[in-house]
Amino acid sequence: MLDTLTLDQLRTFLCVARLGGVRRTAETMNLSQPAVTARIAALEEAIGARLFDRSASGMRLTRTGEALLAHAERIEATLEAIRENVVAPGDLEGLLRLGVAETIAQAWLPDFVSRLADRYPRLSLEVSVDISRNLRDGLIGRALDLALLMGPVSDYSVDNIDLPPFELGWFCAAERSAVDLATVPVISYARNTRPFREILDVLRERYGAGVRVFPTTSLSAGFEMVAADLGVGALPMALARERLAGGRIRPFDPGWRPNALRFTASWRAEAGDFVIARAAEIARETALDHAGRCDRNS
Repeated sequence: MLDTLTLDQLRTFLCVARLGGVRRTAETMNLSQPAVTARIAALEEAIGARLFDRSASGMRLTRTGEALLAHAERIEATLEAIRENVVAPGDLEGLLRLGVAETIAQAWLPDFVSRLADRYPRLSLEVSVDISRNLRDGLIGRALDLALLMGPVSDYSVDNIDLPPFELGWFCAAERSAVDLATVPVISYARNTRPFREILDVLRERYGAGVRVFPTTSLSAGFEMVAADLGVGALPMALARERLAGGRIRPFDPGWRPNALRFTASWRAEAGDFVIARAAEIARETALDHAGRCDRNS
């Protein structure tokens, strides 16, 4: 019966083994749950043995399943080597589920997508913009293939490539004269983010518990609030240049600057897809070029 075994069945088997259930596998592989169940059943028929013990808590590999897992992973690695070394990049197909922090989305995401399309023109892209905490959860939960986020992600299954940092600066409305951070609202990142917590802690340490920080999930909205003199902003300098040139905001120096934002391109090393690792490298090249242009224009 082994002649009825297919690569789709093996890929589905690997996904179920890694995720521990049919529902999450169906979501990850963009299949229906009955289709996943049918593939596993067909593979078990071809092998002639049960591959999973099924329970309310999930699906666990049987001894036969454990033995098959090692072989299936070697087959997966061989197929990836063929894709990487034999198939032309222009002929590679697939879906890359990309998660991006908003800072990067507003800075160099379009350039990255353009470069990725040049390298892999038949690759489909699904982009989610969110806060880094949610992106990390999506990556660990296998809802994302690659995340460009405030990192690194400290998990044994994840590889990280450092990206150039984003320096934060202080900005206020062009017509504002004096700035007292003890009384004026400070506009910055969303509440459930690292920069929000760090900025709030330093402000409280320096100016007391009465300081006000207005979080926003939209950096564009944050800059507009600064321009409307609704507060001052601790925001990325790389995103301020056009607004500074327009004369609606200006920088100011309170004598200290928030920590730079550190980003990584992060992906699950176990995923076994070399295109994801290549995409991470392209992201780093794009980020370095963007940082170089910003330095030259500053």
